[in-house]
Amino acid sequence: MTTALPSILSHVSVGTSRYEDALVFYDKVMEALGAKRVLEIHEAKAVAYGRQFPEFWVQAPDNGKPPSVGNGYHVAFLADSKEAVKDFFEAAVSSGGSPDGEPGPRPHYGQAYYGCFVRDLDGHKIEAMYWDEQAV
Repeated sequence: MTTALPSILSHVSVGTSRYEDALVFYDKVMEALGAKRVLEIHEAKAVAYGRQFPEFWVQAPDNGKPPSVGNGYHVAFLADSKEAVKDFFEAAVSSGGSPDGEPGPRPHYGQAYYGCFVRDLDGHKIEAMYWDEQAV
């Protein structure tokens, strides 16, 4: 019998052409969610963020080509409060990210859904969301 894991995902990676700038951006954005750098492989230009283990990687593409943004693709980070969603949004925008959906309820995703969307420095769509049980 296997032990239930907390998630079906191990990690997500996004490519960057602005490695040092991306680290400054994600240091601030991840701090708003209670996450930090947990693993750094500078010779590969790769840094992983998480609360306990490497869940989200920012890195230069392995093939040496420029990163590209996928249509319909985004990464959503779980926040522990509406305030953390707002902090995430403010940290992202103040660090050079582009707003792509102000913090607020998203009832089309469910009555409990509260989130925001931004584009990082390379154009990747990232989101912070909070599941507000009291809104149901």
